[in-house]
Amino acid sequence: MALATVYSRAQTGLDAPAVAVEVDLAGGLPALAIVGLPETEVKESKDRVRAAIVNSGYQFPTRRITVNLAPADLPKEGGRFDLAIALGILAASGQIPGEALSRYEFLGELSLSGALRRVRGALPAALAATKAGRELVVPEENGPEAALADSDGVRAATHLGEVTTSLAGDDVGWTTPTPATSASRIGTADLADVRGQHQAKRALEIAAAGGHSLLLIGPPGAGKTMLASRLPGLLPEMTSEQAMQVAAVASISAGGFKPEDWGQRPFRAPHHTASGVALVGGGSTPRPGEITLAHNGVLFLDELPEFDRSVLEVLREPLESGHIVISRAARQAEFPAAFQLIAAMNPCPCGYLGDPSGRCHCTPERIERYRGRISGPLLDRIDMHLNVAAVARDVLMGSADHSDAESSTVVRGRAVAARSKAMSRGHASNATLSPAEIDRHCPLENGARTLLEQAIARLGLSARAYHRVLRVARTIADLGGADQITPAHVAEAIGYRQLDRASAI
Repeated sequence: MALATVYSRAQTGLDAPAVAVEVDLAGGLPALAIVGLPETEVKESKDRVRAAIVNSGYQFPTRRITVNLAPADLPKEGGRFDLAIALGILAASGQIPGEALSRYEFLGELSLSGALRRVRGALPAALAATKAGRELVVPEENGPEAALADSDGVRAATHLGEVTTSLAGDDVGWTTPTPATSASRIGTADLADVRGQHQAKRALEIAAAGGHSLLLIGPPGAGKTMLASRLPGLLPEMTSEQAMQVAAVASISAGGFKPEDWGQRPFRAPHHTASGVALVGGGSTPRPGEITLAHNGVLFLDELPEFDRSVLEVLREPLESGHIVISRAARQAEFPAAFQLIAAMNPCPCGYLGDPSGRCHCTPERIERYRGRISGPLLDRIDMHLNVAAVARDVLMGSADHSDAESSTVVRGRAVAARSKAMSRGHASNATLSPAEIDRHCPLENGARTLLEQAIARLGLSARAYHRVLRVARTIADLGGADQITPAHVAEAIGYRQLDRASAI
């Protein structure tokens, strides 16, 4: 035949739209043209494909070859279409049988030798191919992630020759990859390693149980980063759907999916020099940012006031909605961003405000300017603000008793039990309760209602802060096994709004 059609998948955000690779051989001077809105990387595939076909033992047709990537209005990028283009040329020239091509979809970049190299987005493509009722052929490096979608509907190969051999009906060719398996929590940082800081550990437990965001404020060396790194070990296991979402996001990212990370909640800690695009995503071709890479996991922002204020402001909407829409002139992409925020900052520019040694010489104006780098609306969206004092010398040096320190496993057991109570009410976490659901699921005792009214009047809590106090109080009550929210639960929840208290003094 002089015409062949091979199926593949493009990548748009987390979607993998179908692409038909049509190859036509016609008379005329030898040439290879690729049409269908290809980016530069796709245009360059003509040289890779030519060398790969020849070095795999086949003849490259000396005819006029036209490759059409349909639909024509969908942008195509990357080397993901190399394998499909090569197979289309071989089928159109009669060097391989074209009858079996309709059963499969093909993804893979070709080296000059014909070897297959990994591509981004294999898992979303595998999910889409499964829905379309076709099997997906991918490079061997992409096999474990693609097999997560359908272990029986994915084939992996290391070389173009293996694919053509299998299409010809030979048993020696591609293989059926084994899906990535859940990794254990071995090696996860343990909360028992943190000396002292009992109140901060309690706040971490509440944050894990309710999915709440947390801001730690304390001097250098107080253990803020150590505490933040322990939060993933306190969170419950992800559901299979959540794990698939995390794997799909990793699949389209620059780092790619790593099989050993399957089932692990992500922990992202970008440097404070990160731009707004790095944080929320963007680019001419929209790419996921740190908030999407932290989906279903933890986003840790250390030295929070050192971030550019305009960068921090982009977090407002994702913190509320759990997703981000990246719009550009020609393209738009929506990414999930249901992350748990934990941040850390110093109490003043030098970091030693309130230190008994009196080493802090920051003026009130400098302190106010430093804290003013974080806007009120953003602070309002953070559920808990907690001061973390420096660790006492006897506790740090081990002379004080440290035997009562609880491990992450023990604390996680309580957090998981509390979150299960929230799920029994129909939600994954208390942090996601809507105002109407707060009225329904957060009953207050009379004393608790009176205390909350006094706090609103004295601290000037906004409606959003009021709801966040109630959500945290609901989590504290769940940890204590209580159905109603008591004055003690409300008092503890208000105690975690320490920046609100400071602004009211």
